[in-house]
Amino acid sequence: MSPAAVIPASIHEEEEESKRVCVMDASGRLGSSLVESLLQRNYIVHAAVSTYGNLQPLKGLASCLNNKKLKIFETDPFDYESIINALKDCSALFYTFETPQEQPIFDEFMPEIEVRAAHNVLEACAQTDTMEKVIFTSSVTAVIWGEDHKSTTADEELSERNWSDVNFCKKFKLWHGLSKTLAEKTAWALAVDRGVNMVSINAGLLVGPEISMKTSYLKGAAEMYEDGVLVTVDLKFLVDAHICVSEDISSYGRYLCFNHVVNRPDDAVEFAKMLTPSTETTTLSAATSYEDLGIFEQRIGNKKMNKLMVDYKN
Repeated sequence: MSPAAVIPASIHEEEEESKRVCVMDASGRLGSSLVESLLQRNYIVHAAVSTYGNLQPLKGLASCLNNKKLKIFETDPFDYESIINALKDCSALFYTFETPQEQPIFDEFMPEIEVRAAHNVLEACAQTDTMEKVIFTSSVTAVIWGEDHKSTTADEELSERNWSDVNFCKKFKLWHGLSKTLAEKTAWALAVDRGVNMVSINAGLLVGPEISMKTSYLKGAAEMYEDGVLVTVDLKFLVDAHICVSEDISSYGRYLCFNHVVNRPDDAVEFAKMLTPSTETTTLSAATSYEDLGIFEQRIGNKKMNKLMVDYKN
């Protein structure tokens, strides 16, 4: 497929000095915000969107459409050539998986879909000579699930070293965690095998008006709360983290990314109101009043991410 806007033969001098990067999928909330922020930083941005024949995904990019440094590509994560076209001449890829329109909820079939997409994207990156770094957006759900996590002490909090247990996720039908775990492991395996410089960002729940009790990330939310691992992240913090990781040459491996922990009754109340503002029944407590909820020790850390961002800003 070809880009919606063709790059003229005589490229402006300022464009020659700008770094060219790709954001995929640019149609989601994170992707479109990354595009906007990168354009503000003078990047040339290839916005790879999955339109599936309609222009709805471009709504999030409405404020950027007149920017000459924005190049829009229609891509399909299962169409290898469309990925290759979007990545052409790019030095970095910001990759996040958006669920297909016809299948917005994670179910037992989603892991296979997301793994195939991750495989295609990393393979395409390996075939792109100009590619210097891949920033792969994963999830905290690829870290927190497993039988042994129950016995983790405060001195042994979960970190980037931990992985969710695949069999545990299958047993309790934690499809979001299973999908993110398998896709990220697939990406890492290919990155190592093909010599691709990859960094992953394992994000907490991205808060915003679109989340609800049905949000796939939140299956098992009561257990996350009691285990001290229910964490959220604001959009601006997450976008800044992605750009920091991409620009800092010292970044490596995995980074847990969140800026709020829900582990106190008052936090649970506010969180529940955000999910279901008009009802009393919530994911966290179907039959128990919030006053009865305890305060749970935070058992997950993001020191690595915070240190990188502080050092980078300094």
